[in-house]
Amino acid sequence: MGKRVAVVLAGCGVYDGSEIHEASAVLVHLSREGAQAEVFAPNISQMHVVDHMKGQPTPEQRNVLVESARIARGNIKDLAQLDVKGLDALIIPGGFGVAKNLSTWATQGKNCSICREVEDVLRAFHAAQKPIGLCCISPVLAAKLFPGCEVTVGHDTECEKWPYAKTAESMRELGCKHVNSHVTEIHVDPRNRLVTTSAFMCNAPLHEIHDGVGNMVKEVVRLA
Repeated sequence: MGKRVAVVLAGCGVYDGSEIHEASAVLVHLSREGAQAEVFAPNISQMHVVDHMKGQPTPEQRNVLVESARIARGNIKDLAQLDVKGLDALIIPGGFGVAKNLSTWATQGKNCSICREVEDVLRAFHAAQKPIGLCCISPVLAAKLFPGCEVTVGHDTECEKWPYAKTAESMRELGCKHVNSHVTEIHVDPRNRLVTTSAFMCNAPLHEIHDGVGNMVKEVVRLA
């Protein structure tokens, strides 16, 4: 039997939900590893809706679970139904929805709060010592919840290639250790069983981001 891996989404679209390429890469690589993905999302309203052509918010209102169902092809469950006992690992792709819907990192940074269902699930997997894979901005969730953990969001010096590098400093202020890495690399925190990779925190070719997510998925499945 293949490993059963929970994948938690935050909506559909980089600016207000899950980053679609990252979410797809996670599902593709889980399939390649012979693992069974079980997709979840919280049944909550999005912080806001962004017109992805204009990059500007719109007056619309959307639901995180309903929007995430687009990526899951409808095969998705309410995060409140997740039972950690029947699952071997957890993966959360990135996208601004992590910082807007799954948490308030986008507006409050290191002083953010995390959606109750998301926090409960992360703490449950952590307590059960089951591996957790996080990419792009989603490692901030671990930084907030697990002081002293080790993660990567890529590099800590802002430049054209690493436009979001200041995130690393905010995570350090929470007491976690940030480890610089290339976009195709992962960092493993064996004590907390965290596997992280930078993905779209880096301005890199899509295939390199895909490869980094694949390396993260492969290690999560191996640890499971």
